[in-house]
Amino acid sequence: MLTHVWGLLAHPSTEWTQISKEEETVTHLYAHHVLLLAAVPVICAYIGTTQVGWSFGGEHAIKLNYLEALYAGIAFYITILAAVFAVGSMIRSMAKRYSDPPPSRRRCVIFAGYIATPMFLSGLVALYPLIWLCLLAGTIGLCVTGYVLYQGIPHFLGISSEKGFIVSSATLAVGVLVLEALLAITVMLWGYGQILLPWLFRFG
Repeated sequence: MLTHVWGLLAHPSTEWTQISKEEETVTHLYAHHVLLLAAVPVICAYIGTTQVGWSFGGEHAIKLNYLEALYAGIAFYITILAAVFAVGSMIRSMAKRYSDPPPSRRRCVIFAGYIATPMFLSGLVALYPLIWLCLLAGTIGLCVTGYVLYQGIPHFLGISSEKGFIVSSATLAVGVLVLEALLAITVMLWGYGQILLPWLFRFG
């Protein structure tokens, strides 16, 4: 489990070559990588929002009780899992233009699951959920993701480095939108969960 985490961060080119040889399935990816790492920001945010509370660095902080935070965590977790598959599908649609034959959807979803690793780990800062700190960590995570992504395209998707730069840029652009959406959802669920969540679970 999680055997590729350090390799992707320390020596991504070598690690992508190793991952490419494994012929992994999407089920195995989720079971041994995505489900575990996606839990990092969720669990950290659960602890942070129940013990510290969301804030911009001032004295006022918004806390959730344990049940509200649990509902928010479940919703956020499902959103992250769905986002990985959505990004993988988007990568495949772009890769069709630059690779012949194009990589399979399975391969692209696996690629998306692994490139999200730095973003998952950046969720550790949610233990102390200052808004500006989470934004900073998310930006750093996105930059590292960009590096891992660019290194992986020629090794894993079979697209040249020149064309891979176009795919990388487009994927990162979508990644920024996904990050902003997840941050917005996080703030809404954990910041205003005491208002929204009981209503959603009662009438949803």
